[in-house]
Amino acid sequence: KKALQRSITDNYKNIEQYIISQPERFFNFLVLAIYDGEPNWIQVDLELGNDTFYNMGFLTLSGNEHIFPVDGQHRVEGIKSALSTQEYKELLKDERVPVVFIGHKNTDVGMQRSRRLFNTLNRYAKPVSQSDIIILDEDDTSAIATRFLIEDSAEVSLFKNSRLDDSLQKAINSANKTSFTSLIAFAECNGAIQKYYFKHKFLNTDKYHNYKNKYYSNKDKINYNDFKRYRPDKEVLDEFIQYTEDYWKKFERGLPFIQDYLKIQEENPAYQYRNSTEGGNILFRPIGIVPFVEATLKIMEKNENNSFDSVFTKFIENVEFIISKKPWINVVWSSQDHTMITVPKVFIRNLFLYVYDKSLLTAKQLFSLKVQYAKFIVYEGQLENISLENLIFGG
Repeated sequence: KKALQRSITDNYKNIEQYIISQPERFFNFLVLAIYDGEPNWIQVDLELGNDTFYNMGFLTLSGNEHIFPVDGQHRVEGIKSALSTQEYKELLKDERVPVVFIGHKNTDVGMQRSRRLFNTLNRYAKPVSQSDIIILDEDDTSAIATRFLIEDSAEVSLFKNSRLDDSLQKAINSANKTSFTSLIAFAECNGAIQKYYFKHKFLNTDKYHNYKNKYYSNKDKINYNDFKRYRPDKEVLDEFIQYTEDYWKKFERGLPFIQDYLKIQEENPAYQYRNSTEGGNILFRPIGIVPFVEATLKIMEKNENNSFDSVFTKFIENVEFIISKKPWINVVWSSQDHTMITVPKVFIRNLFLYVYDKSLLTAKQLFSLKVQYAKFIVYEGQLENISLENLIFGG
């Protein structure tokens, strides 16, 4: 409920204006979930000719119930806002709005049912915010894995409590001195991890063919985006969740500064890793963590004999993570303004790969990286007269 309320936008003000200015207003029914209290259904038998109907009656509420909108959040907020003034409260007090009540239970099965209903009513009818999909999607394995790692994983602690910013934006507010990353950035990372697993571990297995035949029998082959649309059986779902959890276990274990961050007990544990003085660590910025994860997956793709443990170790040995130093200074971090610079995700991923092992990039990617890097640092010389290595790490 709390997460859904965060998704309310200013659009409810337009609905409020519609209510108070349109005398012939019309609302579609609201879908409301109800739990707790003592709802009571009183059946009324209706006879019409030779037929008797038993599906009518009265629903009585004790007043102790909790009710929240599954569909129609903005309409509910608009109605509440219109009723907040005494003038319109009096004018609108006799208005009637059709509603559909659904029983909601605060259990795993009950919450799954309400999440799926929310998606059924919203996902395909209009765009749903990314955070709502993460919170509520019961079919997308990466969203399910994201919630598992936040709520249930006993192995990964990096995304629990205040270490994850659950606001509606991918970027983290500068006032946030506690979180490692944002919910949306974390979910993007999990999507990348699972896309890799789908392509390199799951594809062409019997489980893949069983899934495809069940949901896409008319297709010769499906991709990861197809896979995300329908929830797999428990064995496959657990497989994807386990791989995602294993990645983050090794991430926590393999990067010493993550271990140090997790050990900080005082307030503002993320301050030394994300601040406006020295910038901090690039992985504590959503703009950095997603391409970093993608870079580690690309390394594994190039050589599947690698392990994530060895990849993280080599990153620590070869790559600078402080954004006020090379190769990041004046590329992602402005030394003059002490602010982040908007940089394409692919560029950051390829810069990670270059510093890790330049042989991972093609000649075309290396040339593009050189051109873009020169542009960001406002290099005024002739590019053909300087190597990419000297451009990045030269004096």
